[in-house]
Amino acid sequence: MNARLLLIVGLGLLPLVAQAHKPSDAYVHLQVDGAVVTQRFDIALRDLDRELALDADDDGQLSWREVRTRWADIDRLSLQGLDMQADGAPCVPGAAGVPQLDEHSDGRYAVLTRRWTCAAPVGTLTPVYRLFAQSDPTHRGIVRVQQPGRDETAVLVPGAEPRSFGAAAAGPAFAGFVREGVHHILIGSDHILFLLALLLPAVLASPRLAPVLAEVLRVVTAFTVAHSITLALAAFDLVNPPSRWVESIIAASVVFAALNNLVPMVREGRWKLTFAFGLVHGFGFAGALKDAGLAQGALALPLLGFNLGVEAGQLAIVAVFVSCVWALRTTRFYRQVLLRGGSAAIVLVAVLWLAERAFDVQLGVAGAEAVPLSGVAG
Repeated sequence: MNARLLLIVGLGLLPLVAQAHKPSDAYVHLQVDGAVVTQRFDIALRDLDRELALDADDDGQLSWREVRTRWADIDRLSLQGLDMQADGAPCVPGAAGVPQLDEHSDGRYAVLTRRWTCAAPVGTLTPVYRLFAQSDPTHRGIVRVQQPGRDETAVLVPGAEPRSFGAAAAGPAFAGFVREGVHHILIGSDHILFLLALLLPAVLASPRLAPVLAEVLRVVTAFTVAHSITLALAAFDLVNPPSRWVESIIAASVVFAALNNLVPMVREGRWKLTFAFGLVHGFGFAGALKDAGLAQGALALPLLGFNLGVEAGQLAIVAVFVSCVWALRTTRFYRQVLLRGGSAAIVLVAVLWLAERAFDVQLGVAGAEAVPLSGVAG
């Protein structure tokens, strides 16, 4: 294999190293009581550091002192990112609450609390969400609104048309979770590379299209069934493995799937391998739903919508891949460059992910000055 070509392919995939983590989400909990709306707004420290350069000593760690020193800037950013309207009239934000941190499945978050006062008892509440609209097109806000007799959750896209909550509000939240599922799979580089590593040899299973599609269907179905099982188990908090372990095993699954194309270890029944690793990927998909703070009784529809969105995005990837490579599958270019070169490049990227996740070199809070979990909002 041409080493120069492999290097080019590998370098082309290296930007994925920075994109393979849990997508950027923030969590907004709004409790309505008459004309008062109590807000809790959780924003990831890694996102805040990107926007505000909180890491003053540039040591790759965030201490509580560094976060607390910049809390006024963090609160100002949160006010720019979230506004409130009730029945078409603006609500007035109160003073910021006590600075707090909380732990989510993917790291620590700043917790911004305040009360909004509206002109009259709230009938229809409309959060206007703009956080990171200009700097991060992948960001989403997962909003839960509790009103007397109602508990609604939706996914908001920064800068998009605001969504209203309440008895008179229109538009189901289900479609938003379907879109969020599509969004998560399409920007989930590790899940995409895992699928591609499995699909690269699948188109060589037969010279005829029907057997190839059958092989692809077995692989995709195994992945779908497996991650659906663990997505549900994790979302309902029945099984809750540590996020660091899950992310490390996901990276290892990408390494193994791509390495298997270069040094075959599993030749038959590859769908079984896909099923086993798909169970782990399901835990990775579950983070956004778990962190949204949904009540157990309110999980069913978001879970179904999210899972349908993941499958729709996955099928779109498969359709595009097979249609693009079908005419090339018998060529030397496909076997040497796309199959072998692409698999080697995937191994390279996934090994970097594995080292990064296993040794925990991502943004964190320095242990000596970190706020203990027992002392933060829970």
